[in-house]
Amino acid sequence: MKQYDLSDLIYLMERLRDPEFGCPWDIKQDFASIVPHTIEECYEVVDAIETKDWTHLSQELGDLLFQIIFYSQLASEQDLFAMKDVIHGLVEKLVRRHPHVFPNQQLREKITVSLSEAQIAATWDDIKAQERKDKKADKPLEHRILDDIPNALPALTRAEKIQKRASSVGFDWQDLGPVIEKIEEELQELKEAVDSGNIDHVKDEMGDFLFAQVNLARHLGVNAEEALRGTNQKFYRRFGYVEEQVKKQGKDWQQFELDQLDEYWDEAKGKGL
Repeated sequence: MKQYDLSDLIYLMERLRDPEFGCPWDIKQDFASIVPHTIEECYEVVDAIETKDWTHLSQELGDLLFQIIFYSQLASEQDLFAMKDVIHGLVEKLVRRHPHVFPNQQLREKITVSLSEAQIAATWDDIKAQERKDKKADKPLEHRILDDIPNALPALTRAEKIQKRASSVGFDWQDLGPVIEKIEEELQELKEAVDSGNIDHVKDEMGDFLFAQVNLARHLGVNAEEALRGTNQKFYRRFGYVEEQVKKQGKDWQQFELDQLDEYWDEAKGKGL
């Protein structure tokens, strides 16, 4: 059987979008209509990695690649850009951002990398900062420091990126003390909002409280999104154990006191779940 390659995938996408011989569903799609599918595919890739389902990961990466091919086909039809432009732009950018690997921005030239991880990270940040300056020079009246951080990112991820960008220009605390104090301050303000009974105020203060916690995670070198995903999975496992115990008793949930359910929860913790 023929081993398909990238050119076959590009042709397949062209066929799906062919006005005469294509798929009616694919033909009617546009950039905006595909976005929800792209987001879903990204999360399915992450899920496959976190569950170490490597066979499934191969399939999910294919689904995610198909999203890129789809967008590129739409752009090609509108004379915006083509898949070859996407690939060229990506390679050009990564070569530029890795001067310690690609000297003189030559893809095929090789040298031994002698920089530390800290030096590499600093160089990467400097290059990205210069890229942002270049963008700002192109659009001086439109670009601000935080403007190119996507609104559609998960809230915790976007909060971390906003904080890191602000930190890059010196707007940041240098030690943990004030960071922790800010969390305590926001918690007190949240309590006061709850006492007020104003749900809009509660929502606002809850956001501030979460933002402050992301800031602490960032200062500790912890990715808040990853940490919360880990806790979600931990709760899933432990609650699953509690559910098993409830079923073993042959009773409805309403017949259990919270204390009994908490005992099952503690058993799950004791089992390392």
